[in-house]
Amino acid sequence: MRTTGILPDTEIRALFASGGLSAPRPLDADQVQPASLDLRLGATAYRVRASFLPGPANLVRDKLERLKLHEIDLTAGAVLEVGCVYIVPLLEALSLPADIAASANPKSSTGRLDIFTRVMIDRGQEFDKIPAGYAGPLYLEVSPRTFPIIVRTGSRLSQVRFRVGSALLSEAELHHLHRTETLVATEQPNISGAGIAMSIDLSGDANGLIGYRGKHHTAVIDVDRRAVHEIADFWEPIYRRGPGELVLDPDEFYILVSREAVHVPPLHAAEMTPFDPLVGEFRVHYAGFFDPGFGHSAAGGTGSRAVLEVRSHEVPFILEHGQIVGRLVYENMRARPAALYGTDLGSNYQGQALKLSKHFKA
Repeated sequence: MRTTGILPDTEIRALFASGGLSAPRPLDADQVQPASLDLRLGATAYRVRASFLPGPANLVRDKLERLKLHEIDLTAGAVLEVGCVYIVPLLEALSLPADIAASANPKSSTGRLDIFTRVMIDRGQEFDKIPAGYAGPLYLEVSPRTFPIIVRTGSRLSQVRFRVGSALLSEAELHHLHRTETLVATEQPNISGAGIAMSIDLSGDANGLIGYRGKHHTAVIDVDRRAVHEIADFWEPIYRRGPGELVLDPDEFYILVSREAVHVPPLHAAEMTPFDPLVGEFRVHYAGFFDPGFGHSAAGGTGSRAVLEVRSHEVPFILEHGQIVGRLVYENMRARPAALYGTDLGSNYQGQALKLSKHFKA
């Protein structure tokens, strides 16, 4: 076992056993992932006027008392509306050892539904960052951007990773790992200190399909139900036209796919970092975790590509086939997980190409 790195599933479970993680009810059977823990919504959502951070002198609950507009009981399920901001206390709480820090991200399915989520902590000055040794509750900011959603106590929209020390691979280490493990299936990968470049695929599949654009004014999506919604009720397919270009319209949400097939070896974890806005008026909206085993041949993932959630900024922007849209950074695991992403877990997005979230019928 390494002295630094991302905690694998076995060590996450050990945190519960030691009291570093706690919850008022047992873990769900599939809640612990190879390199992360899904976080569950608590019993109440607080509608607030605007997003906020507590700041170094405040508890989240104290600010909620001042800023909340109304409370919503989630125990039987409730609708969260598009464009509204909600703060939800999570079931999980932390009492981290002094050497373990954490970071959070939306789950893959959350990002593909355009649900904006960020974790907050007491006295926090950043979203999604949890310092080493933190002891206290966790809160999730939730704001549906395209579709209204149904959630309930126990729904899982976000996930957290735990790490000891610095786990990030350097540029030289990335080059070496790619030579030995082939991290992306491309002849000349664009590797720098900021990670491995990911580019957009606008060539289309056999039918010319290059992506989907979210529809407005739709029915609600139940985040806990799989393969129940009709794609056509929520998404407009986008087909290739002309020279492999796509105009991103402001305030529209797109599901697209990377050109590169991604591989995350069992002793590493990866994360898609937000795209630098200085090189384009758009961004890959949700940074995402890639667990050990994603795209790994032995775990059934040969050819797994990254599905990208994309928004333009204030002006329309033309994306071109092969344009860089994000970077994948890799970190060391402390140890190999007991179960890898993919066949070990029946994971939803192993071996994927362009794919919507698990909530939609095939």
